[in-house]
Amino acid sequence: MVLAAYGSSLSRANTEESSLDTLTKTTIPYKDQERKCSSFPPPLKDIRFTMATYITLTQLLGFAGIFFVPYCKVATIWWAFILWPITGFGITGGAHRLWAHRSYKASFAYRFVVMLVNSCANQGTIFHWARDHRTHHFHSETVADPHDAIRGFWFAHMGWLYLKKDPRVAEAGRKVNVDDLKADWPVMFQHRNDPWWNFVWCFFIPGFVAQLAWGETFWNGFFVPGCLRYVWVLHCTWMVNSGAHLWGGRPYDPQSNPAENKLVAILSIGEGWHNW
Repeated sequence: MVLAAYGSSLSRANTEESSLDTLTKTTIPYKDQERKCSSFPPPLKDIRFTMATYITLTQLLGFAGIFFVPYCKVATIWWAFILWPITGFGITGGAHRLWAHRSYKASFAYRFVVMLVNSCANQGTIFHWARDHRTHHFHSETVADPHDAIRGFWFAHMGWLYLKKDPRVAEAGRKVNVDDLKADWPVMFQHRNDPWWNFVWCFFIPGFVAQLAWGETFWNGFFVPGCLRYVWVLHCTWMVNSGAHLWGGRPYDPQSNPAENKLVAILSIGEGWHNW
């Protein structure tokens, strides 16, 4: 279901760049606009080289982490496994439910701790994650959806991170009200210290904990509960954008593309229910 972005407490009539009326009077609705998909392989001008390099490098580091597993202490394996739901909650219970949707209220101490585990998940800042997710819900599966599943599994899963945003995605994002995020100290603290804050919490803190708590080598801690766990949780989250929008049951709205996907619900700590 596509939600209108106008008239909501999470939308606004003016941005720093132009008024909403000016933007909408000259365009047809996003859902009726034609997709301008890149060919494969995409032209170089469409690639976000910095992000593409980062994503590719971290995938390789995560793959390398597999070969460190046999040399890890049992406690390190458990530490990596436990970090899966902990950091997953930083996305599902934090960036998604708390900050993007405002599904519940929380104290400063709770928000600060969830910001820390979200930093360990390292999927961009809460500020950018929540803004893009609100854009996704306002314009789900249209040309203004950051990870439009109609463009296929790989685009929705991770290809959208490799390619420059469609200008209409950026335009729609500028209409989203993020005043609540700007007023939230933990959110803006993380945002101001991006990217180094998240890098340290994601890759180095897990290794230091393993080294100091039970004598693991730092590199085993860096590669297994750090890199390997990070890449695993990334793909679990990305499956919400891809798998849960393409495969599964549709008991509530058969005409809606998003579905109820039990496997994605397990992988993503509860985020596989998308047909409602």
